[in-house]
Amino acid sequence: MNENLHSTSSVREMPAEDRPRERLARVGPEALRDAELLAILFRTGTRKEGAVALAERLVRHFGNLRKLSQASLTEIMEVHGIGQVKAIEVKAAMELGKRLATNRLPERYKVRCGADVAELLMVRFREYETEHFKCLLLNTKGEVLKTVDVSRGSLNETLASPRDVFRQAVREGAASVIAIHNHPSGDPEPSSADMALTERLKKAGEVLQVPLLDHVVLGDGRWVSMKERGLM
Repeated sequence: MNENLHSTSSVREMPAEDRPRERLARVGPEALRDAELLAILFRTGTRKEGAVALAERLVRHFGNLRKLSQASLTEIMEVHGIGQVKAIEVKAAMELGKRLATNRLPERYKVRCGADVAELLMVRFREYETEHFKCLLLNTKGEVLKTVDVSRGSLNETLASPRDVFRQAVREGAASVIAIHNHPSGDPEPSSADMALTERLKKAGEVLQVPLLDHVVLGDGRWVSMKERGLM
């Protein structure tokens, strides 16, 4: 495939075998580069560059698809040649990808270990640039009743009081709770503050008879179960 042709010509001017839509039909979506898939959404480029070249420049601007998925509509539109329509198409495509990742899970997802928690929430947490604290409310079978947003923090910390964590657990009649938060640095190793918070939550759960089963810290593709580490 001629890369120079992509940077100077519109999609219509490309040889048929090099056009993203035709290539996808012929070899499948897995064979296409990120920019080619985005170009299929765009359909058209600008007066000076084709859709593929525009998509390549968009990806280069943010560095990778993960950063692109985190960008707001306004930030995407700051790239020359990307108007509101194309920015909305990008955000819609990214959201569909996230929903597809979670739709593979059963309606009542059963949590047996830290790996199950990571499987359920890693995709969503990876887009967060600050700390987010959530809780899984479980029934007596260990199935997820609800995922609750507890708090959001700064770049390196979050606050989650026992009252905030257990309020909805009691309201929803949960049998147990699993706490989850992320480290935006990508390193999921629990801090001393994480361990102190876990101890407070554990004691509160014992009083309310809604035990804290685990506290899972999520990083960039990695996670730590404090229960499995023997930290609670």
